[in-house]
Amino acid sequence: MARGSDLNEQGQPSVRRKGTLVSKVTDELRDQILSGAFPPGARLPSEAQLTQSYNVSRTVVREAIAVLRADLLVDARQGSGVYVRPPSPASVDKRLDRESVTSVLELLEIRTPLEIEAAGLAALRRSPAQEERIFDCQARILACIEAGRPIRDSDFALHLAISEATNNPGFAEFLKSQGVSAIPQAEIVTESDQARQMVYFHQLNAEHEKIVLAISNGDEEAAREAMRAHLKGSQERHRQLLRGGLLRQDGKASRS
Repeated sequence: MARGSDLNEQGQPSVRRKGTLVSKVTDELRDQILSGAFPPGARLPSEAQLTQSYNVSRTVVREAIAVLRADLLVDARQGSGVYVRPPSPASVDKRLDRESVTSVLELLEIRTPLEIEAAGLAALRRSPAQEERIFDCQARILACIEAGRPIRDSDFALHLAISEATNNPGFAEFLKSQGVSAIPQAEIVTESDQARQMVYFHQLNAEHEKIVLAISNGDEEAAREAMRAHLKGSQERHRQLLRGGLLRQDGKASRS
């Protein structure tokens, strides 16, 4: 939300802060679209509602929507509103540039040692209720895969449930501070090949399943190793986007 010191005398965002506010609103709306909170065909909140929700000017909201339109994520229909577009290879290409993939790698590197430790502690300390929640989160991921829905929110919920099962609030606080952006986009597969994408999703599910079963069995070392394999695998998958033909020299994802 905009702070009072960031507003000019008319109560509008200052020029100094305007660009930052546009980025903030754009990023939050983009995350909601990509996570499925606003599915294809859904109407975004009105300009007035977004202005109130984010405590920004109408100009900031309009510029954020313009960015989303340029990214092929939404369409504006005159007299009706702004609607989420079905995903397209072009919109995926716009998201998977070198800078964004690098930031994913940086966050994964930070998460890896913390979540390896969290998995081991969860295996030792989880309560029956926490164990049940972990299983429920894993089941929701599989349900999303089978229904063809985005898995990012469910993926984040599983990792958060594991961190909470350590009964050390610091682990969960770190993940909450990052939000769902801590989870790499599931749309790492840029091809429109649905079979390949399903293989990718089921690979993630199998990795999660090993973590969950090790925690349920109280096997500290197996839980650590399963989490290590999962996060190291995520790092390697994203490194493949930075080398070897999936990125063109201009940094855009290639489907060749």
